[in-house]
Amino acid sequence: MTEYLRRATRALISVSDKTGIVEFARALAGYGIELISTGGTRRILGEAGLAVLDISELTGFPEMMDGRVKTLHPAVHGGLLAVRSNARHTEAMRAQHIRPIDLVIVNLYPFEETVARRASFTECIENIDIGGPAMIRSAAKNHADVAVVVEPTDYAIVLDEFAQHGGVTTLALRRRLSAKAFARTAAYDAAIANWFADELGDRAPDYRAVSGRLIEELRYGENPHQSAAFYRTPEARLGVATARQTQGKQLSYNNINDIDAAYECVAEFDPARTAACAIIKHANPCAVAEGDSLLAAYRKALACDPVSAFGGIVALNRTLEAEAARAITEIFTEVIIAPNATEEAIAIVGAKKNLRLLIAGGLPDPRARGLTAKTVAGGLLVQSRDNAVVDDMELKPVTRRAPSNAELRDLRFAFRVAKHVKSNTIVYAKDSATVGIGAGQTSRVDSARIAARKAEDAAKEAGLAEPATRGSVVASDAFFPFADGLLVAIEAGATAVIQPGGSVRDDEVIKAADEHGIAMVLTGTRHFRH
Repeated sequence: MTEYLRRATRALISVSDKTGIVEFARALAGYGIELISTGGTRRILGEAGLAVLDISELTGFPEMMDGRVKTLHPAVHGGLLAVRSNARHTEAMRAQHIRPIDLVIVNLYPFEETVARRASFTECIENIDIGGPAMIRSAAKNHADVAVVVEPTDYAIVLDEFAQHGGVTTLALRRRLSAKAFARTAAYDAAIANWFADELGDRAPDYRAVSGRLIEELRYGENPHQSAAFYRTPEARLGVATARQTQGKQLSYNNINDIDAAYECVAEFDPARTAACAIIKHANPCAVAEGDSLLAAYRKALACDPVSAFGGIVALNRTLEAEAARAITEIFTEVIIAPNATEEAIAIVGAKKNLRLLIAGGLPDPRARGLTAKTVAGGLLVQSRDNAVVDDMELKPVTRRAPSNAELRDLRFAFRVAKHVKSNTIVYAKDSATVGIGAGQTSRVDSARIAARKAEDAAKEAGLAEPATRGSVVASDAFFPFADGLLVAIEAGATAVIQPGGSVRDDEVIKAADEHGIAMVLTGTRHFRH
């Protein structure tokens, strides 16, 4: 067992994040560990009254080139990489007057944070750490003899082990720290590589790295037999990964997926223009509406499909207030996500112990650039985000009758929603609210029929004489390959249609629209969502 225990006699400390470093270094010194440090870290430790050997005293060379060169020296890396049980290594250390370094505490220049605040190209380059990753990797490779710590949250783990074993570390801990160290440098390099690709406008770099920081391990994945975890990526995008959960049990894998779908959908609606509510089930909108208030928007959305809304995710584009909170809690809802919430609303939601409330701090920008990724067998599909917004599109009327202003408003609304519904997609809308949604069908005709049937069911539930699709508009996420899907929508009562166009049978579809006196506009933009 003793061969797995290693006593640290010298520690090299060089940290960008100074959180807790003075206390940690003082604890190390209490175990008789000699401290070596660089630049600002050495100054802070010295000011705290700790005896610290400057790195230049160790290497015999001064820090140079604005600090770019300070730890890249055999006196450092020889002390890290030497295998203590290898006679040739120890002889080389004696011959070159290299002393071992048994503990490395390094965290890296804040490259990710520098990029996130949109710093200049030059400043981003200067925040690419070279010596830090080199020391981390040297120590991590030689974890049989050296322990490496890459973030302040692990200081306590090391001290706990010191306390338990009398100032030594176990191989098990060193291996865990080593694995984390390699993952950290990999994520750091991934951030740099992706930033460079973006700066160069390279849409398909030869190597694509994806990284994330663990938020939490989840109870299970889509199904109980699947393991899962939730990671935060370097992308500074507001949403479920950045939100604060005010109460309730841990979110599940499926919750997180649904919440993301809901919040991205509701973000299409500018809160300065209108209040909006999206209700999501199984990553598909089952109801979306605009209103003068969140309460009005929620009531309108709920009327679209009250059956599917039960146990759904509710996303809002404005601060949740008491009246909307009371209405939403009238039926069983899994999660509410909003940019903010009043204390009264938080208390109302808090009375429902199984309801989770997430406060995201703002809305994601639907026009923002970014990447999405999806794994396939043996590969990774990466694409730019669908940041096309209907307000930026030129809508081209192609029928004899042009849409009225009221129809045009609803057409834009319906196409916003269609962007977030699984393909094939049909969305009926009326008075800035969905009245029927058909999602994820293998035939656009089936989507049109399902959406119409849902509207009929909702009308019966509400005791209405006819479904709300009468006098509605309809949106399709992609072109109609034949006129049959359009004819189903017309039969359901739609008076205007918005679709991308681009089918070889566009003329046939337009002719059918003209024969029934409905208006049609083309966007030229498709919104497939798989």
